[in-house]
Amino acid sequence: MANPSYKHVDEMRPWSDKEHLLECVAWTPEAPGVMTFTFKPDRPEHWFRYLPGQFVTLELPVGPEPVLRTYTLSSSPSRPYTVAVTVKAQADSIGTRWMFDHLKPGMKIKAFGPLGDFSYVKHPGEKYLFISAGSGITPMMSMTRDMADRQPDSDIAFIHCARTPDDIIFRWELEYKARYLPHFQLGFIVEDLQRSQLWTGLKGRIDKAKIALLAPDFLDRTVFCCGPEPFMATVRESLAGAGFDMSRYNEESFKPAAPEAPVFINEEGVEAKPLKVSFTMAGKTATCEPGFTVLQAARSVGVRIGAACESGLCGTCKVMKISGEVEMNHNGGILDDEIEEGYILACCSRPKGDVEVEV
Repeated sequence: MANPSYKHVDEMRPWSDKEHLLECVAWTPEAPGVMTFTFKPDRPEHWFRYLPGQFVTLELPVGPEPVLRTYTLSSSPSRPYTVAVTVKAQADSIGTRWMFDHLKPGMKIKAFGPLGDFSYVKHPGEKYLFISAGSGITPMMSMTRDMADRQPDSDIAFIHCARTPDDIIFRWELEYKARYLPHFQLGFIVEDLQRSQLWTGLKGRIDKAKIALLAPDFLDRTVFCCGPEPFMATVRESLAGAGFDMSRYNEESFKPAAPEAPVFINEEGVEAKPLKVSFTMAGKTATCEPGFTVLQAARSVGVRIGAACESGLCGTCKVMKISGEVEMNHNGGILDDEIEEGYILACCSRPKGDVEVEV
């Protein structure tokens, strides 16, 4: 007799882009201070649908008030029954350190997403160059795993930079792929070596010469880059200096600079007066200075709206606008059909008049 709990994927419901409850099923050490956490849906009839390279925001019960942290999915949507995030715990991290110390199989946490345009699906090319440093490898790994399953003959050059050989995340899996995938080129660059470490790869920091050495045809590739901002700045300058077509350059960063609040001028040329933002569920109304956001107005009267990136990227501050008009400049954290339904991102929505939101 067949297992009654087994269902084919076409008999199951896909993960939506709303709020979810995930159950941790495994944690795996990857490198010093780096861990992969794997999750399944809280309902057995669901499967995960997302694009390789997208991210989710996890609500972590760190203290009296949960914190929201955004992580790229390192798993591949070609294997839709679980998702995984690979995270690095810095010395001063709060949410990630809580995951290391407390998140164990069987525990359930809230998640929001998936979101993001940093994917070869959104920016296709004939052949690719992935350049990453540290935990910036996670979206590259998601895309590489997806291509290895769907299109194993994809032409990929993969350059990863780490502090030491021991700090290379996914090293053994990448070396396996380099051995068996027909068009997969792999190169590592490390900054430091211990006297006892045997290393035959490149040493130092990334630059134009090292990129050309590891991917001689880089000018013909579509580039995806992820890592610390100084690292990405070096890659951008190196590629631009070599004459690369920067329209084929894509990068991912979860810490864009916060824009300054603009000053609004009315039709008479006079600076606009403060507006009112009403939070219907909380029963509170805030005075919103011109140029400030719905999120800032909420905080001024003690109304809590969850927010992680505060730059219109992660989508966790999504709320329903009941009435009024706002100017919303987001970075991909909300879908067009959600905007049509009336949703806004509180962190990047500036009222143009009195506004009511369902919070």
